[in-house]
Amino acid sequence: MDIIIAVLATLGTIFILLAGVGIVRMPDLYLRISVTTKAATLGIGLILGGAAVYFKDTGVTSRVLAIIFFMLLTAPIGAHLIGRASYFIGLPLWGKTKYNDLKGKYDRDSHECSSRKPANEEETEEQSS
Repeated sequence: MDIIIAVLATLGTIFILLAGVGIVRMPDLYLRISVTTKAATLGIGLILGGAAVYFKDTGVTSRVLAIIFFMLLTAPIGAHLIGRASYFIGLPLWGKTKYNDLKGKYDRDSHECSSRKPANEEETEEQSS
């Protein structure tokens, strides 16, 4: 049982360390958010899983499961909203970004985001067909 606890705690700390390294190494906010959200959420889940195994108590296990559930529910949503707000205020993408899904779909005056393709993309597709 001690080995399982040690493995879970160690893997959790490694993922949290990778999240910290990702904050330093990634070139723009959008990649930093992606790395941090995924790695930190998994790391926290593994450490909490180790705590649940260590305490072997139904009350602790139910709290751990609730915390993991809410972390999995809120962390990606929060990261998405931070990234979306950053894009809408004009924070630039990394210079080597190859494709921007929102390019031409956001109107800065009305703050509306359209799911329709920009006019120049529709013309390009019609010409290639």
